[in-house]
Amino acid sequence: MKGYTKPLILIFLVLLADQAAKTWVKTHMYLGQEFNILGKWFIIHFTENNGMAFGMEFGGEFGKLALSLFRIAAVAGIGYGLHYLIKQKYHRGLILNVALIFAGALGNIIDSVFYGKIYGYESWFHGRVVDMIYFPIAQGHFPTWFPVWGGEEFVFFRPVFNLADAAISVGVILILVFQKNYFKEDVKDDVSINSEIVEE
Repeated sequence: MKGYTKPLILIFLVLLADQAAKTWVKTHMYLGQEFNILGKWFIIHFTENNGMAFGMEFGGEFGKLALSLFRIAAVAGIGYGLHYLIKQKYHRGLILNVALIFAGALGNIIDSVFYGKIYGYESWFHGRVVDMIYFPIAQGHFPTWFPVWGGEEFVFFRPVFNLADAAISVGVILILVFQKNYFKEDVKDDVSINSEIVEE
């Protein structure tokens, strides 16, 4: 179990927080209800989606089943990758970030696979992902001269998401930011006859 303790604790904590938040929202709020946390900048807004992260859709009944099965396969792949990284003793930061991604993906799989049956609105593998975190930090209209969206309203950040989505995003961003540290190669000095110390 050496090397697994911290990643497993992180996965457990992310899953616990994610599912606790989703369960509370699902059992205490009605769809579309919202309340402000920090003025109009941080809002808890209850919504559900049938698709991917941040409300993106993957159409139809078959599409929903295919997406759920794809998520399970993807999480299995990430789980194997995490196991490999730990076994090969990769950088601890990389391992913890992959654990974040794994936990986030698993959190949304729980919704997709079980929520339809648990809450009695759909069959297995057809559940809807619960989203609730909304950060409309900036709102306004694009200038009329702006290409394509000229004059239209914009909101930043528009998508409503959940803690699982956030865990995935944070894990990916940190890997991109610190990739040079995570994947740097150890340069070994060549041993020559002139070396001061030569191991026998």
